[in-house]
Amino acid sequence: MAAVDSFYLLYREIARSCNCYMEALALVGAWYTARKSITVICDFYSLIRLHFIPRLGSRPDLIKQYGRWAVISGATDGIGKAYAEELASRGLNMILIGQEEEKLQAVAKHIADTYRVETVVMVADFSRGREIYAPIREALRDRDIGILVNDVGAFYPYPQYFTQIPEDTLWDIVNVNIAAASLMVHIVLPGMVERRKGAIVTVSSGSCCKPTPQLAAFSASKAYLDHFSRALQYEYASKGIFVQSLIPFHVTTSVTTPGSFLHRCPWLAPSPRVYAQHAVSTLGISKRTTGYWSHSIQFLFAQYMPEWLWVWGANLLNRSLRKEALSCQA
Repeated sequence: MAAVDSFYLLYREIARSCNCYMEALALVGAWYTARKSITVICDFYSLIRLHFIPRLGSRPDLIKQYGRWAVISGATDGIGKAYAEELASRGLNMILIGQEEEKLQAVAKHIADTYRVETVVMVADFSRGREIYAPIREALRDRDIGILVNDVGAFYPYPQYFTQIPEDTLWDIVNVNIAAASLMVHIVLPGMVERRKGAIVTVSSGSCCKPTPQLAAFSASKAYLDHFSRALQYEYASKGIFVQSLIPFHVTTSVTTPGSFLHRCPWLAPSPRVYAQHAVSTLGISKRTTGYWSHSIQFLFAQYMPEWLWVWGANLLNRSLRKEALSCQA
């Protein structure tokens, strides 16, 4: 009985001496919880402010805000083509740059006939490197370029481990994903600075958020585009130039397997047309955005997600995509 009483007295003394520490830890826990809660609330408010509120009001006059002409690289398909159509619907003339002349001419004719704007087609293979930029520079000289959209990109045929990727594909990723955006900005930016207005949109990828296995070179090149755009915004915002890093996650394209998980979830992976309508509405509002509301939710999860969980999910998804691609080839 005496031993029990002694233990009870010892417990009370320890509890009394540790009480202040427990209170301090409780305060730290409450502060951390409140801080995270406020951050999440602010993030979701930003999502609503960016993706829903602008679509309720009248559309801004992009010609007055930026200029009469838009240059779109990678305009033959996907996001680039849809972005061009959305800008044309707002009255901007189009300069479409891509590798396949027949597809470019078809896109240009469709845009000109549908939206009654001027279109110019420029055929350029960005994988060829430095030699292609002199004709582009000459063709764009003395034009009122208001918006540049860097969408041209090179990708693996399907997610692969790095040693399985051909050397030519790696050079394409360097020349197309990295060099093309850098040189196109270098061509059009001086004129924008002189006019003190213009917008540059560079399409990165959700894979730039964290290291993405089986897309190592591709995700690294997209991380470059993200950092490049953000740095340019800091450099040229004071000169009237708006620079946006666009970070889309999955968008359904003509190569998406019918019946696949992404094809069955249009809210998760929208069509290029739907994506472009939302993305253009963020122009001039957000300098770094996913462009689409469900992609913003995915981006928030990616930001708060531990890296090991991101890597596990990326491996799982990329294995599935590789399996789908190989089954289509069989």
